[in-house]
Amino acid sequence: MKKKTTATVENAQKLLFVGSEALPFAATGGLGDVMGSLPAALAASGQVDVRVVMPLYGAISAEWRKKMKEEWVGTVRLSWRVQYCGIYSLQKDGVTYYFIDNEYYYNRKALYGHYDDGERYAFFCMAVMELMEKVGFYPDVLHAHDWQAALSVIYLNCLYRSKAGYGNIKTVFTIHNIEYQGQYDFSILGDVFSLGENEHALLEYGGCINLMKAAIECADRVSTVSPRYAEEIRTEEYSHKLCHCLNRNAEKLLGILNGIDYVYYNPAKDKSIAHTFSQRKMEGKALDKLEMQREVGLPERADAPMLSIISRLASHKGLDIIAECIDSIVAENDVQLIVLGMGEKRYEQFFTELEARYPEKVRALITYDRDLSKRIYAATDIFLMPSKSEPCGLSQMIASRYGAIPVVRETGGLFDSIKPVWMDGKELRGNGFTFANYSAEELRERTEAAIRLWSDEPMRKKLVTKIMRTDFSWAASAEKYLEMYRAL
Repeated sequence: MKKKTTATVENAQKLLFVGSEALPFAATGGLGDVMGSLPAALAASGQVDVRVVMPLYGAISAEWRKKMKEEWVGTVRLSWRVQYCGIYSLQKDGVTYYFIDNEYYYNRKALYGHYDDGERYAFFCMAVMELMEKVGFYPDVLHAHDWQAALSVIYLNCLYRSKAGYGNIKTVFTIHNIEYQGQYDFSILGDVFSLGENEHALLEYGGCINLMKAAIECADRVSTVSPRYAEEIRTEEYSHKLCHCLNRNAEKLLGILNGIDYVYYNPAKDKSIAHTFSQRKMEGKALDKLEMQREVGLPERADAPMLSIISRLASHKGLDIIAECIDSIVAENDVQLIVLGMGEKRYEQFFTELEARYPEKVRALITYDRDLSKRIYAATDIFLMPSKSEPCGLSQMIASRYGAIPVVRETGGLFDSIKPVWMDGKELRGNGFTFANYSAEELRERTEAAIRLWSDEPMRKKLVTKIMRTDFSWAASAEKYLEMYRAL
């Protein structure tokens, strides 16, 4: 990408990212990672003026709030409601972040999962429309992410196009996870969403309101977070019934693989881990493994590979096939296993019981802890991620960055980012172990193949070096986004 210059900044294309979360302010998953790192990568090119808008959640710390500047305070209308709205901003990494304030909607313990999420994000999207006028920023491209931001695209097309400043705005809608589509009964079309019968056909899909479907229909481009996932969601198996809409709009669809933040995820400088390391100086990784063994009370062994699973404990993450084979993997191989995550109670209980059966080999850490996850990545030798579906996946990239050998299923972004290991004469190809069928038998076979390779020290060093050299930064992906914006 081009380096930032005064000339390029003055002539920059204006982008407005709309999303429900962003690191480091408030996040629950991959969407927050992307909203926190992609805009900064785009801004670094010097080719765009990129701004981000998200709700001002109660979870956002006082430290960040002190840095915010009040931009506007007033009211926003949503159907019959006239609600307080504040707009605040701060600058970070060359990006302007805007925060939509309304304590009734956003000062809650959890970001999502409330009975009125439809209303909360309808208000957010209506406030985004008003923000453009209030702060004097009309973007060339509005880039909305997932169903919570879908109404920003819909409101722009249905309610704001005829207003001064809004007529030429192009739109991109990105699907991070097609499972969650924003589906509601038509009884709230006017009462909650401020839309009428003229929009009925646009919003209708499968007999109900479907916000994601309407955003796909309205957007100029529809992107998703890996090329493979863009293909998969056009099929019945992966689309959660939205394939007919996507196939009708196939010419809009583009898959761009996510990257990870190479500043935040950097084992050479990471303050979350006890010993830093790099592909040229790997001694720290062995010490991090010993530190983790001490931390969780496992035997301090350098000669046994440490396997890890860092995941939401849910079936579509591959937990069902892990549950089928992990007992025998642990019982029949000289390994250690650490599991970090929360989710479905049956899997939390399964791993707790697995630890009880193998107290010298297994630790089940039923929690969510970002710093702990980084310490585990740094300690891990082999990382398991056998997802049934995975739009992009960041964990396999983070694990690779920290020198862990990934074992993944060939789906979505896992297929695009991890290629199978094989020997081409004396040259090692690939950067992990992969399997195609959603099968516990194949997962076990590939995991044990990874264990055998790990036990061959020269091959292990060669593969780990290759894995750590794989470029999962935002540089290449950001350039593809810039190409998409330019084409618009």
